[in-house]
This record gives sequence, structure tokens and C-alpha cells, in this order.
Amino acid sequence: MGWYYDGRGNPSPSIKASQRAARRAAREAAKARRNLERFQRKREAEQRHKQRQSALLMRELAKESKLRAKMQELELAKYEVQVYENRIDCLLSVHKECSEEWDWVLIRNSQPPIKPEKQNTHEIAAQLKLSQYKPTLCDKLFRRVKGKQTILANDVDEGRKTDILNYNTAISEYKEDYENWQNLVELSKQIITGDIEAYMDVIDMEKPFDDICELGSMIEFDIIDSSTLGVTVYVNSETSIPSEIKSLTKTGRLSTKKMPKARFYEIYQDYICGCVLRIAREMFALLPIETILITSIGELFNSQTGHTQKQSILSVAIPKNIFVKLNFDSLDPSDSMSNFLHRMKFQKTKGFMPIEALSISELKSQ
Repeated sequence: MGWYYDGRGNPSPSIKASQRAARRAAREAAKARRNLERFQRKREAEQRHKQRQSALLMRELAKESKLRAKMQELELAKYEVQVYENRIDCLLSVHKECSEEWDWVLIRNSQPPIKPEKQNTHEIAAQLKLSQYKPTLCDKLFRRVKGKQTILANDVDEGRKTDILNYNTAISEYKEDYENWQNLVELSKQIITGDIEAYMDVIDMEKPFDDICELGSMIEFDIIDSSTLGVTVYVNSETSIPSEIKSLTKTGRLSTKKMPKARFYEIYQDYICGCVLRIAREMFALLPIETILITSIGELFNSQTGHTQKQSILSVAIPKNIFVKLNFDSLDPSDSMSNFLHRMKFQKTKGFMPIEALSISELKSQ
């Protein structure tokens, strides 16, 4: 482009316009660059903000995760302590429970169940609705009278069927109840006359020692005569008693410590004696016996052989006339053995020592 000047040496108007356009373009370009730079700075700031927010959220989530883990740890610790305490309570309170006493004379003299009579309750109710039905104006206008009467008549048939079904069900239950009553009355007669086989049938039927067996014991019965019962109870000492004490610290965490030998054997002794009391309570409640001879057998270490073996650790003869006077909610199971003829050798830090079980001849000589 050429330059043109007027007579005074100044650029021509076309040159000035070009210069202004160039300056304007430069300003626009600078403005565009500034806008772009502001946009980039804003975007970078937003990205930094998002990063800070993400980092903050991550820290909050990590903090919450730790808090939840701590809460779960505390809840688990609390649960483990509750399980431990419940286990100890079950071991030390086994003698406090007992089934209801059986009155065999009352059972023998009981009346048979009453045979049900057929009832027409549902049919009568449906028939009453049918007889009391009075068509409304709408029923007549829309010709619904016959339809409603048909429905009510069907309800009478359904009511009759329901009454028959209920009667048949009641008769079926009655027959079962009557058979059970007959069997129980016959069993009561045998029990009252001292039938030893009937004694065993009742024990098998009732199974009064399932909860004791769950704690690690097995029970065998020997019916000596109609008034005397022999019982042998096998106890697994190593698995029945916890070897650790569990408790909560001040901060709610689980504390596990090895149970001292003295405490372990104290619990074990009370459990063994508690089982003896429980067996006696159940048998006196179930059978018309006067004396029960119970021998507990546990696994003891034999220094001569280097092995554990089953040996008698407690043998006690319990007469009913003394037994019924005890307060089972308050007594100490181990101390209560002094009320009866018994054999038991026990050391606080070593536990039970082997004994010779009481014999029937010893029992009869008392």
C-alpha cells in the first residue's frame, strides 16, 4: 500500500483510517488474550477448588470409615463380653431351673377330654342374613335382587361347609387328645405302682436334661428300685469352662486375660455340683422316688500313665425329704453338698481329685 500525504506533509485520511483500524485490531486482540487468560485462570481456579473439595471429602470419608470401624470394634467387644458373661451365668445357674412337677395321682384320676359337638354357627349366621335381606330401591331399579339373593344363598352353603370342616378338624384333634389321655393315664398307673420300665419311658419322653448336655455333659440312668434312682453324669471339664476372662476397658475395648486357676476350678466345682442339684430336682419332679444317687465323672490327669482318663470326682446320695427344704436361688452349689452323704476331694488350685463312688450298699446302710 502506498502512502499519500497532503501538501503539509501529513498522511492522507485514508492512512489515518488504516492506522485507527490497526490500533483497534490490536486492542481487540489484546482484549481477546486477556479474556482467554481470565478464562484459563478461572478454569484453573475451579479445578483447584474441585481438587480441594475432593481431598476434603476423601479426608471426611476416611475419618468416617475409621469412626465406623471403631464403633464396630466396640460393638463386637461388647457382644463378646455378653456372650462370655452369659456362658458363665449358664454354668453357675444350671441348678436354678426345673420343670413342672408331675402329679401322677392327679393324672390317673383325670377326666377324658370332652367330645366336641357339631356347631352350625356359620350356616345360621348366613341364613339369618338371607332371611333378613330386603331389596333396596336401587336393587329393584337395576335388577340386582335375584343376584344378591343368589350370593346370600351361596353364603349359606359355604357356611355349612365351613361348619362341617371345623367339626371334622375338632373331631380329629379330639381323637388325638383322647389317645394321648389314655396313654398318659395308663402310664400314670404304671408309675404309681413302681414300674421301672415306665420310669425309663417317662425320662425318654420328657428329656429334661437337654440343656445340661449342651453344656458338655452326658447322663446315664440306673433305676435301682421304685424309690431309688442311680445317675451317672459325664462332664467335659476342658471345654465346659472358659479358659479366659473377657471384660470391657474404660474406653469400651475388649480385654482378654487368662483365667486364674483358682477361678477356673471354682466355676468348675460349682458347675459340677449345680448339675447334680439340677438332676435331682428334675428327677424328684418327674418320678415318685425318695432317694437319688448321683456320681459325676470327669477327665483327670493320671500321673502314672501320663494321660487323662475318666474318673469319679463327686458322688452324693440325696434324700428327697432334705432336698425339698433347700433354697436353690440363694445357695452355693458346692457348699450345699454338705447337706448330704457325699464324697468329693477338691483343691482350689488343682481342682477335683479322684474318689471312690458311693455304692448302693453304703446307701442302704445309712
